Amino acid sequence: MQGEPEGVLMNLLSDKTALITGGSRGIGRAIVLAMAAEGADIAFTYLHRKDSADEVAHEVENMGRRCMAIQADASDYHTTEQVVNSVLETFGQIDILVNNAGITRDSLLMRMDESQWDTVITANLKAAFNFCKLVSTHMMRRRSGSIINISSVVGLFGNAGQCNYAASKGALISLTKSLSKEIGPRGVRVNSIAPGFIMTEMTQALPDEVRAQWVQDIALRRAGEPEDVANVAVFLASDKAAYITGEVINVSGNIKS
Repeated sequence: MQGEPEGVLMNLLSDKTALITGGSRGIGRAIVLAMAAEGADIAFTYLHRKDSADEVAHEVENMGRRCMAIQADASDYHTTEQVVNSVLETFGQIDILVNNAGITRDSLLMRMDESQWDTVITANLKAAFNFCKLVSTHMMRRRSGSIINISSVVGLFGNAGQCNYAASKGALISLTKSLSKEIGPRGVRVNSIAPGFIMTEMTQALPDEVRAQWVQDIALRRAGEPEDVANVAVFLASDKAAYITGEVINVSGNIKS
């Protein structure tokens, strides 16, 4: 059907509702469209660029799925409560949570100011805490659900000039592993995806020589596409991954650490 990503199987997520943060562009957009193509109803948040969010919502609806595009700051707890309550009122359930919203404020640590640190930690880590806390309560009551935290290989290996980003993404992996042990007994799975060099607006803004060096450090000798991450997210959200929790899956083409 129109708007569906190519090469995916149908209905892995039928009768499920997915909530994705940061779903209007890049990796988040790809996850929204891939999950809708597999039969899920979709709610996603975005912070800016309403036109992009409306376009994504229109694509989802063209697939015959229901969609909510919610402008919200995922790092604000009260706002998160409102988002979760609104999704539950509209769809009645949340089966899948994808914590994808994130930002960068790159600088060497010696030059990094406090606001650069605080902004990244708040946007990348506290937002995930907010949604994990509120959605996991609902999932535990239903004794089912899949939470997927989008981390980064930088959270595993580190990267010069990204101490704040690396700290936030590394902490997200630790959150994933700890939460999986807390709520696993209630049938809720928690996993993380660590993308490598993925072609998004963020990476396209890098100088050509930087992008070329990244590609040389990747075993597959190419940058990843947002759909490469989305396909793994679909799998982790589906019943095909019913015995997988507490794991981190690298989607990096085997980039050098």
